[in-house]
Amino acid sequence: MQQMPSAAVLDSLIESGLHEMERERSGLLLSAFSAGLDIGFGPLLMAVLLTLSDGTFGDLATELLLASAYSVGFIFVILGRSELFTEHTTLAVIPVLDHQASIGQLGRLWGLVYVGNLVGGAVFTFLAVLLMPGLGVVSPEAFGTIADKLVSHDLSWLFIAGIFAGWLMGLMAWLITAAQETISRIFLIWIVAGTIGILHLPHSIAGNVEVLFGLFTSSAVTLSDYLAFQLLATIGNAVGGTIFVATLKYGHVVRGAK
Repeated sequence: MQQMPSAAVLDSLIESGLHEMERERSGLLLSAFSAGLDIGFGPLLMAVLLTLSDGTFGDLATELLLASAYSVGFIFVILGRSELFTEHTTLAVIPVLDHQASIGQLGRLWGLVYVGNLVGGAVFTFLAVLLMPGLGVVSPEAFGTIADKLVSHDLSWLFIAGIFAGWLMGLMAWLITAAQETISRIFLIWIVAGTIGILHLPHSIAGNVEVLFGLFTSSAVTLSDYLAFQLLATIGNAVGGTIFVATLKYGHVVRGAK
């Protein structure tokens, strides 16, 4: 697996971040909307696997299969070069740290990508809940089980676990920039996203689909559950990617060059 030196990775991330910040609004929104749609295939495959199994988490083989299924949506999004909010908690922050972009530019990018991701995820969830049970491949109960796994925790857990999810997503952005072959990038996405999946960490974009599954199909998941999840997962993801990856890695690479 060939990798770039750290300084070259940093330069590539700065260039990519600046390029995304300069994109026209409608292009960003469409790309983010596409990412919100595509990432839904991961949670959908999880629901299919739960339907085919005994319908519960906990068994090692089932957990590994579900984590691998969860990774599929991230592979689609990242290799397809669609815009994902949690990648930009690192990717778009580094140009700001390097004084080549402003906080206002960062806020614009985050806002457009986040809204596009959420709307895309909501559309995917609506279509999946409406059409998939009728095809006989997934049960509504599986949708509810996936959502309950995320909203059954207390609020402090959502925030802290969200930090870890954002941290891992920031690492993913760094690692796939360092890797130079497609196979290497697929493997890294699978490892990192699978880690998020097997730990059941709250990812604000994939989790948007997971919790909406429950909101649309189960009376046990309420609108307040969804809003609390989305708020705390989003803040946690932003903190994790910004502090533990963008700030720390930018700092050690820049200081190491002096």
